[in-house]
Amino acid sequence: MNKFSSKQVAKRLVVGLGLMAASVAAQMSANALTVTSTFQVTATITSSCTVSGSTLNFGSTIDPLATAVPLDAASTLTVTCSNTTPYAVSLNAGTNAGGASNFTARTMKSGANTLGYQLYLDSGRTTVWGDGTASSSTKSGTGSGSAQSLTVYGRIPSLSGVIPGTYTDTVTVTVTY
Repeated sequence: MNKFSSKQVAKRLVVGLGLMAASVAAQMSANALTVTSTFQVTATITSSCTVSGSTLNFGSTIDPLATAVPLDAASTLTVTCSNTTPYAVSLNAGTNAGGASNFTARTMKSGANTLGYQLYLDSGRTTVWGDGTASSSTKSGTGSGSAQSLTVYGRIPSLSGVIPGTYTDTVTVTVTY
């Protein structure tokens, strides 16, 4: 009969257990089954637009006796819409016109004094920029995700009888998308 020391027995036991574990793992691997599934990944991107505008300034030292009329000026609107988003830009008649669609009466005021003006889509100043009603048009486009510049063309048709003062009006820009 062989006598083994406790260290030898422990060593053989560890080696034996290791071999048995490796054998069980190999057998499990050979008999392993797999199952799969799927899951969704989603994101919803919405259309979006922003708009800003710079002041349309006809001048700060207009001499009504020496300035030729019509007096023209231009300004820029900056429209940024998400990529491929169709949009339309409309302008109301201003706060002094007596109605949002009263485009023939666009007026700047200095106190009780008035000065008529008009806003146009084109440099030839033939197409009134409004809200698409009352003989006015809107500006349409398609967003690119980047800022797009639109020019507003303004005209003061006459300075006849104008009273000196600082004349202003506020026009609302609406982007429909």
